[in-house]
Amino acid sequence: MVDLNSPILQIGSTIVMAVMALAVIFIRMKASHRPVTIKKIVIPPLGMTTGFFMFVEPQVRIPVLWGFLAFLVGWFIFSYPLIRGTKFEKVDGQVFTKRSRSFVFILLGLLAARLLLHRYIEEHISIPQTAALFFLLAYGMITHWRLAMYRQYQKVIQSESVV
Repeated sequence: MVDLNSPILQIGSTIVMAVMALAVIFIRMKASHRPVTIKKIVIPPLGMTTGFFMFVEPQVRIPVLWGFLAFLVGWFIFSYPLIRGTKFEKVDGQVFTKRSRSFVFILLGLLAARLLLHRYIEEHISIPQTAALFFLLAYGMITHWRLAMYRQYQKVIQSESVV
């Protein structure tokens, strides 16, 4: 059986998380060249909901309070810089995200904070439980960010129809 608390697994999971986060930064930067649609706003949180299947595995389960607190930290703290850094503009009747130099720094800052928290938390609970907490944190963050994006998108679309 695999030792879920081995240092190699901890280092490996941290490296994989960092690579995935950097891939997200790259994808987000390229996405600013394509128009935004409601579908593109809604699909990421919906796609993430499949991650809740991880809780079928007993080793991943955490106390409900921990999960709720992780979700709230994502919702109220980690989503805030993303919400503040995401702006839309209308170009030729289509909605695009405004390129922001601060957005890359926001994503890198969130990555750094997450890596530091991850290293601290995985010293106290198992790696699967740490993954569960960070999934819930990310889900809260992305859901709140995408809801804010949807509201802002609707305002931009409605501003055109008023004119």
